[in-house]
Amino acid sequence: MSRVAKAPVDLPSGVECNVSGRDVRVKGKNAELVFTLPDGVDLDVEDSAARARPTGRKHNLAMAGTVRSIVANMVTGVTDGFERRLELVGVGYRAQAQGSNLNLSLGLSHPVVHAMPEGVSVETPTQTEVVIKGADKQTVGQAAAEIRNYRPPEPYKGKGIRYSDERVIRKDAKKK
Repeated sequence: MSRVAKAPVDLPSGVECNVSGRDVRVKGKNAELVFTLPDGVDLDVEDSAARARPTGRKHNLAMAGTVRSIVANMVTGVTDGFERRLELVGVGYRAQAQGSNLNLSLGLSHPVVHAMPEGVSVETPTQTEVVIKGADKQTVGQAAAEIRNYRPPEPYKGKGIRYSDERVIRKDAKKK
């Protein structure tokens, strides 16, 4: 069995985990998340722990570890939530949050308006900083990746949208 799948997911107080059919519902103080179990993996919820259990073939051993990680991320999401920070580097690059939309000025001929998905909020503490928050780790990461994709950091001047913990490797300019 997968080493990851062997470890149980601890359910803190205030978090409910219910399995009905193939659907897993994790409900906490911040949100409620739903995940559909793949075939070949079952989830057992006992007391204050959940365990992923493979059934059948060898392929299901690896899937049990994946399911365990997803359920652990769901528990973290409904209790603490996830956040991703982006930085805008470049002259005139600005961001402004308006409700569930993010207005970006990225040196293009037009402003870029990015609509946030359901369950994800956006903040702009400064004009060059964007904070994306939500309960679902995958949705928060996908929203951050879509925003970064408008202007990925370029290697010569370092301009663009980057993750706050990203290190951009710079190249030297062409030499004569």
